[in-house]
Amino acid sequence: MKKNLFLLFLVITLAAQSQTTRKYSNEFMNIGVDAAAFGMANAVTASTADVNSGYWNPAGLVALEDNQLSLMHASYFANIANYDYGAFAMPLDDRSVVALSVIRFGVDDILNTTQLIDDQGNIDYNRISLFSTADYGVTFSYARALPLDGLNVGVNAKVIRRIIGDFASSWGFGFDAGLQFNTGDWKFGLMARDITTTFNAWSIDEDEFETIQGAVEGQNQELPETTEITIPKLQLGVSRKFVFHYDFSLLAEVDFNFRFAQTNDIFSTSFTSMTPAAGLQFGYIDLVFVRAGVGNFQNIQQLDGSDSVGFQPNIGVGFKYKGIQVDYALTDIGDQSAALYSNVFSLKLDWSVFR
Repeated sequence: MKKNLFLLFLVITLAAQSQTTRKYSNEFMNIGVDAAAFGMANAVTASTADVNSGYWNPAGLVALEDNQLSLMHASYFANIANYDYGAFAMPLDDRSVVALSVIRFGVDDILNTTQLIDDQGNIDYNRISLFSTADYGVTFSYARALPLDGLNVGVNAKVIRRIIGDFASSWGFGFDAGLQFNTGDWKFGLMARDITTTFNAWSIDEDEFETIQGAVEGQNQELPETTEITIPKLQLGVSRKFVFHYDFSLLAEVDFNFRFAQTNDIFSTSFTSMTPAAGLQFGYIDLVFVRAGVGNFQNIQQLDGSDSVGFQPNIGVGFKYKGIQVDYALTDIGDQSAALYSNVFSLKLDWSVFR
């Protein structure tokens, strides 16, 4: 019984535990934002040009002509986890823009059964309590058009806050940088995430740790490490927009996502790993949009020991009218990847609506 009860805290401890450098640190910051981007399998590094550029590539913020607000909600793991996002961007002049975005990924009202059994070995359900775990990311963005026509640059300063009930919490800080170059119908994008590495410092409640210490003999005897470093990631993208008979448009983009570590990405070495993503957006008079994309190509080992390639196909739709845009995306169509599918909704408002 104690072994089963200990599993809950074991999961929590693993979330807080770290080495000096980890392949997967602050992964909630890599999920993505905006249903329109999800519908294109997140292949938007080159084409992003709205308030959501603060996340995808801050250089794209330069395209804003007025203030914009964006909101998004998604649920994961059969609605157990909630993922929420909000952002606001404001032009400072005709060449520079600032933005603020907030991300929260959380699981609320988790049963804490670590104290279910009292000192006499009796089960006491009154000893069950509730706790929540939540990850927060706050990003401050600045973008500016450079003297070279079509070349824009942007930077992000990020503050990370992670809370696991009363057990542990951390603060983290990091920086991103992005470039975009636009020439005619072609756009090129470069996004470097965590360019200085993102550092997280954990604080662990030793009193809470002592309540589970020794629950399983020989395990969890020492406090986990309290620091972790998120290694840099690089995204390269190229896109082109085609217009047919004035009313119909097609936006196509291909991205290449690099991690400087050996992972399950379809192309992987000891130095770096890479997975591609591609997205399409069909538009009609800038009013109705239909999107499709595929990405997250991963090498997956099956239960029988054989290897296969998993990928994540997404679809989405959008509607835009007088500065109000509503988008929807359904991710991982057909359950082709190790990721779980999710319904994503987002809303974007141009400030012209209120003028």
